[in-house]
Amino acid sequence: MEAQLSPTGTISVATEPTLKTASKNRNSLWWDAYRRIKKDKVAVVSFWIIVAYVVVALLAKLGLIFPEVQSSVGAQYLPFSWEHPFGTDLQGRDVLGRAIHGTATALSVGFIASGISLLIGLTLGALAGYFGGKVDAFVVWLYTTIDSIPYILLIPSLTFVLGRGLINVYIAVGITSWVTLCRLVRGEFMKHKSRDYVMAANVLGASHTRKIFKHIMPNVSHLAFVQFGLGFVAAIKIEVILSYLGVGVDPSTPSWGLMLDDAKLELQRPFWGNFMAATIFMFFLILAFNLFNDALRESLDPKLKNK
Repeated sequence: MEAQLSPTGTISVATEPTLKTASKNRNSLWWDAYRRIKKDKVAVVSFWIIVAYVVVALLAKLGLIFPEVQSSVGAQYLPFSWEHPFGTDLQGRDVLGRAIHGTATALSVGFIASGISLLIGLTLGALAGYFGGKVDAFVVWLYTTIDSIPYILLIPSLTFVLGRGLINVYIAVGITSWVTLCRLVRGEFMKHKSRDYVMAANVLGASHTRKIFKHIMPNVSHLAFVQFGLGFVAAIKIEVILSYLGVGVDPSTPSWGLMLDDAKLELQRPFWGNFMAATIFMFFLILAFNLFNDALRESLDPKLKNK
């Protein structure tokens, strides 16, 4: 059916074709993004670097590589060698093993903290943009208040209150980094809620929940993927900074931040193992995520992919 106005004033709405068209456009967007990324050599290489980091982190967590990461394997400050590529630290622990287990810590913070942020930002942004009114006013007040507090003060303050520990880092980073995504999702929902496919779903009697999560949310999900990548990188850097300052993970948890904290005294010896291992591992992971995220953003954003 097509939407027509009859002489008597009644309206017939093309509900099914409209909804099918919206679904088809959504599917073609992701398929087009996949084809573009597949042709981008830098994005493909970055993706496989990320996969390699994930595999190494899983092997470390399962105890298949460097199972005794906190145990001494030799004398302190052994030089670089084939057996210990980055030497050993003050306690005789293998620096490469600590860096690999630090990868597991970094990835867990990136995925879990960004997941918490994603859940909060999507939910609040969707509710604010869809319902408007008092709901929108409350959400805007909430994220404006959080955003007005300097981030460099907010995160350490929360970790001081919650205490050191990996779980507390997840919570502190996750509940403070959702503001940007919430703003973007809110604006997109405001645009989409008045479009034809949503109006068609409304005529069919769809509930608010169905319209939000079934019809509108898939059409703004590309924003969530891009912001998740940005949040992932930010979460890793925040964890490293917090651990370096002594308010992040506890000393029993391998972390690149703790390695850098150890390195600030070791460089005077000079011993470069902790500094080089933590820096190299962090550099390539963050670089790969940034490059892949840029490619994803360009492939999903209509304003960028046609340039």
